[in-house]
Amino acid sequence: MSRVCELTGKRAMFGNKVSHALNRSKRRFNINLLKKRFYIPEEDKWITLKVSASALKTINRIGISAAIDEAKSKGFLK
Repeated sequence: MSRVCELTGKRAMFGNKVSHALNRSKRRFNINLLKKRFYIPEEDKWITLKVSASALKTINRIGISAAIDEAKSKGFLK
């Protein structure tokens, strides 16, 4: 399974690990991904999503229904 946020589409970035001697080797910057269950009162059901920590803060601010509608309009959810 890929490490991609289902609401925002965030995914890992790639870059270099730089030592003190400025030697460079490839590394990846993973996102802070959480598997979380949400209750949708309009549909009276629970859903499980893999969301990033920043998406979780957005859900807490605007609500799960608004966040899902926004993700659908951007094409991240079907």
